[in-house]
Amino acid sequence: MSAGETGGSQVKSAVRTVELLEFFAGRPGMHSLADVQTAVGYPKSSLYMLLRTLVELGWVETDATGTRYGIGVRALLVGTSYIDGDEVVAAARPTLDRLSDDTTETIHLARLDGTNVVYLATRQSEHYLRPFTRVGRRLPAHSTSLGKALLATYSDEQVRTLLPKALDRLTEHTITDRERLIAELAQIRERGYATDREENTLGLSCFGIAIPYRTPARDAISCSVPVARLTPAHEQLIRDALVDARDRLTLATRHL
Repeated sequence: MSAGETGGSQVKSAVRTVELLEFFAGRPGMHSLADVQTAVGYPKSSLYMLLRTLVELGWVETDATGTRYGIGVRALLVGTSYIDGDEVVAAARPTLDRLSDDTTETIHLARLDGTNVVYLATRQSEHYLRPFTRVGRRLPAHSTSLGKALLATYSDEQVRTLLPKALDRLTEHTITDRERLIAELAQIRERGYATDREENTLGLSCFGIAIPYRTPARDAISCSVPVARLTPAHEQLIRDALVDARDRLTLATRHL
């Protein structure tokens, strides 16, 4: 085998390793070899060897039988390192704390990653509310106020390039047509914030606003509140608090 062939094989192995880790990251729990093979399409023999290597290194774990696989603890260490070292997350902490105090609702900081948003930080509501999101979770941008706030900082043509014509439906309220979403993005640009009214989770409304320390924006903050508790006065308080938080974060991130 030539040096070029060896290099190509190593690159292929690296790609497969990343794809495997992303598979496990997106599907919590344990999975059989057959299930993993069906999802990724690698030859079963090479897949098994790759899994065994990742298990030995701690990136993948197995159950007591040694026949089912899931994400390993080393992935958590890397993810935590990313959060701990992120300048925006660090700069946002005081603002997120204040926004949580001002609204008494659940607060999120998220980043656009392709067609999804990834949650970087969260503050739980003072009221009882099942935690629908967690740090590291990915959700479709088109169904969240965070995602829509960020997509609104892109041009219509950029959005058309990024998103497919038909969008996944998460609830009966989800916008599933790209052109309809683009029309809403125009409204978001005018009013300065985005809304998600039970489009991602039934019974929950969210308000999101982008942080303009770069263009197009990469990060946004949101406030989530159960529909049953959302009065017009409370909604106005949330919108005002989000605008204030955006202005504070714009100052805090101006050096980034």
